[in-house]
Amino acid sequence: MDELQQTSGVNGTSTNGDSESQPHKLRSRRNRGGWLACFFISGMMIAGWGWVANLIVYLVGVFNVKSIDATQAANVINGSTNLIPILGAVLADSFLGSFRVVSVSILSSLLGIIILTLTATLSYLRPHCETGSSVCHAPSKLHLAVLYSAITLAAIGFGMVRFAIGTLGAHQFDNPKDQASFFNWFIFTMFAAGVVGSVGIVYIEDSISWGLGFGICAAINFVCLVIFLVGNRFYRHDKPQGSPYTSLARVIVAATRKRKLLVSSESKDYHHEINDGENKDIATMPKRSFRFLNHAAIKTEGDINSDGSIAKPWRLCSVQQVEDLKTLIRIFPVFASTVLLCTPLAVQTNTAVLQAIAMDRHLGSNFKIPAGSISIVGLISSAAFIALLDRLLYPNLKNLTGRWLTPLQKIGTGHVFNTLSLVIAAVVESKRLKTARDNHLQGQQGGAVVPMLALWLFPQLIVVGMGEAFHYPGNVSLYYQEFPVSMKSAATSMISIAIGIAFYVSAALVSLLRNVTGWLPNDINQGRLDNVYWTLD
Repeated sequence: MDELQQTSGVNGTSTNGDSESQPHKLRSRRNRGGWLACFFISGMMIAGWGWVANLIVYLVGVFNVKSIDATQAANVINGSTNLIPILGAVLADSFLGSFRVVSVSILSSLLGIIILTLTATLSYLRPHCETGSSVCHAPSKLHLAVLYSAITLAAIGFGMVRFAIGTLGAHQFDNPKDQASFFNWFIFTMFAAGVVGSVGIVYIEDSISWGLGFGICAAINFVCLVIFLVGNRFYRHDKPQGSPYTSLARVIVAATRKRKLLVSSESKDYHHEINDGENKDIATMPKRSFRFLNHAAIKTEGDINSDGSIAKPWRLCSVQQVEDLKTLIRIFPVFASTVLLCTPLAVQTNTAVLQAIAMDRHLGSNFKIPAGSISIVGLISSAAFIALLDRLLYPNLKNLTGRWLTPLQKIGTGHVFNTLSLVIAAVVESKRLKTARDNHLQGQQGGAVVPMLALWLFPQLIVVGMGEAFHYPGNVSLYYQEFPVSMKSAATSMISIAIGIAFYVSAALVSLLRNVTGWLPNDINQGRLDNVYWTLD
């Protein structure tokens, strides 16, 4: 972990990048579309959050799915949306490049949202209720097949496009400090656009019609696709370098095959990458950490061709390939801790919607907060604090201490706020349940609205947003700095993968708690959601 800290340069960024030495080249590359990525991600996030934020309400209110089942479905969908970026990263790094992956992703999202719009506008694609009765039919297999096909396509597009665009945008900058600033504002744009989608689109869906809300999402998606394709000439394109994942596997295989060889202390005994006739890493020696892997770079008879290239790729690797794998191993504990600490947030994200449904959401006499929009509090908090940190706190810390806050410090600070949010959530839910008991609102069919303002949910969501303002950009910056050059797309998607796994873990955890305890019945007024929060904390 110390080695990760030592590789941090200005603003916690790596100094190992391939920076251009000529200022005019640097300026010209920056002008080829770096900040255009923020424009496209804003459109895609508005469209994406327009259906994701209100999904539980749509499943419960239109498709007659039970509340906890809808929450579980949302956990799986959110998990898939966050895991899919690794597929886009593999395709971008190995075969297609970021531009093609972004194009395909936007198209997939567009098709999915169009089908979702049809489920809201065509009556035979959704279940119906008896006229003048509260009896509603469960969705048929056809209804669910069409619905989940739409969600799958939209989730693939929404998931892959977010971080593929981030990689494409970061690729326009050569200076690590500029890349760090780009990621801060890129993520700010994601959260700010998410607020617009969660408020504006969700309000239209709840107050006017689902079809119009989804239709607007589809229109925004279409505009983004057209403008993105037309703006092709503004981007500096990254070139796929073949599968970097194969080279990582080769290191393990080669090290295992040569495990009986003695590890040398001489640089000449190791293979170094050759580029245009010159050794790229001739001055480097394998680091002493994870020494077993150093065997993979030891040269033996028959490993090298006459031109200096590798004759047997599964028996010999370069020092750089070995060090790339070591870097990933060193980062893994950070990744694993992120999964564990994001799991409670994944649970809290969806249960907050259920809490909002069962609370008084009126602001004044004429306005009622849509339950699906409750998440915007966290998004607004994240966007505001990212801007505050980037423009005020981080520069002032630099002036006081002479050092920028490192990515690892940002991640740690963020998780402190995440833990605090669970404490607040548990206390608020205890008060909500007491209010429900005092007013005899438990056990009522369909669930009852507790006379307690949904504004009580705001503090926990604000603290969640504060935590994300620290750890989200910190994770993205750390992975982008430390990952091998050939895996930059995978680097920007790692935080999304961690969150995706966390949503799957949260779904399994909710199922376990539901089966073992009585804390999560369909009527949360009869449950003990506060105990769930205390357990997660």
